[in-house]
Order: sequence, then C-alpha cells, then structure tokens
Amino acid sequence: MTKIDPEDSARARFAYELQRHRLLAKLTQGQLGRRIGFSGSLIGAVENLKRTPSDDFARRCDRAFGLESLFTTLHLEGWPPPPPVPEHFRNWTLEERRASALQVWDPLLVPGMFQTEAYARRVFERAPGITAEEVEERVYGRMQRKNLLCQENPPAILSIIDEGVLRRPIGGPRVMREQLEYLLEISRHPKVTIQIVPFEAEATPGLLAAFVIAEQRGAPYTVYVDSIPEGRTVTDRCVIALLTARYDAIRAEALPQSLSLKLIKELADKWI
Repeated sequence: MTKIDPEDSARARFAYELQRHRLLAKLTQGQLGRRIGFSGSLIGAVENLKRTPSDDFARRCDRAFGLESLFTTLHLEGWPPPPPVPEHFRNWTLEERRASALQVWDPLLVPGMFQTEAYARRVFERAPGITAEEVEERVYGRMQRKNLLCQENPPAILSIIDEGVLRRPIGGPRVMREQLEYLLEISRHPKVTIQIVPFEAEATPGLLAAFVIAEQRGAPYTVYVDSIPEGRTVTDRCVIALLTARYDAIRAEALPQSLSLKLIKELADKWI
C-alpha cells in the first residue's frame, strides 16, 4: 500500500480514498480498472499522484463502490467551478487547468482563450437559433477561460494559427484590428508562444479540424478535437499519438515566432 497523506491536498485525499476503498473491496488495480472501464496502470497512476482523475473517472468510482458522491466531491474540491460553457466542453476546461502545457492548432478561428469579447460575440451570434441571452452567456464563459493564464502556475501555451484566420473579416475591420493587437499583447506573456502557418504552406496536414493537446510533465495525456455539432475530449493513446505527430508536422510549416508576430502586426495595421 502506497503511503499517502490525505491532508496534503484534495488530490492526495482522492488517491488515499481510492486506494482504501479498492483494498477494502479486495480488488487489484487491474480488477478495479476493468470494473470502471479504465486501465489498471491508470488506477496506479492516480493512486501514486502521477495522474489527475477526470470527472468521468470520479463518477465511475462512486458507482463501482456504491458511494453517493464521495469521489465526485473530492475531485471538485481542488478546482474552482468551471466557467459557464456548453456541457460537452466542461471537462475540457478542467483539463486546461490541470495541464502543464497546451499545444493549440486552429485553421479557422483565433483560439477561444485568445479571443477578444467583440470577436467572440460575433462568432457566437451567427449560430442558427441562438438567443441573445445565450450569446452573452457564452461570451462570458469564453472570457472567463482567459483566467487560465492568471492562475498560480499556468500552463505553457503554444498556439499555431493559420494565416487565413488573420485575414477573415469576422466582425469587420475594427474588431479584427483589436483582435490582432490583442494577439500581439498576449504573446508577451512568458508562457505564451504564437506561430502562424503562412499561405505558402498550402495543404498543411491540419486543415480538417482544430485540436488541442494537453500535456503533463512533458507527456501528452488527452486531446480536445473540434467537430460538428460538438467537440469531444479524447484520451485514446492512438488518437493522441496521431494528433501529436500531426501537430509536429504543422509546426514544421509554421513561421518562427518573431516572423509570426511581424506578420500579425502587418495585418493588424491593414485592418483600418
């Protein structure tokens, strides 16, 4: 039995209770993993504080041990409530805060956490059937995600954006100029790197969808893939490996940061 001090943190308490309930149920890590649909190695990683459990993991533990909400409550204790975002995106907002690094690719829009309020509002208000109240709620949720860079130990964010995003007139010239100027401003944050894939790259291997790779201690562990009607969070290792390779290929086509910022500045000056 691994010695864990449950008073160290909410995460340590979760690991302690997971190990305690597993041993009381006389289950190996592999047996518990099969019961809740995760690998035994993941059970071990959570018990040894090497992996942070997801919402789904916590819920399945509660069901497996016949508990009302012990693990669900412990899982939420160490984190502030997620911003008001669509249900399918809430798990990902937690992953963003747990990650030590995020690798972002977007061929169509400025990444959500780098959007200005006016830009985000224009994106949301074009959705068919959306109400004015829903637009404002989603804009607020998107602006709240920016607090990620204000937390005590924010993740490093490498954002790669297609050049076409900088030229698409979302909201008109004034909105676009403000948006590109904000990209220049946020790029000065010590944890942010922004690179642009130029038009000359032609059919770069990422034009089909936006995605984000979350890392902990240098190892990718989950991804978010944009799709219609809803994006999804994926933990399958084969998918993660595939998208990591694709991200590396996209980055190989991108301009260095200095040239990327120069291009953003040039295009911002044209939006008048």
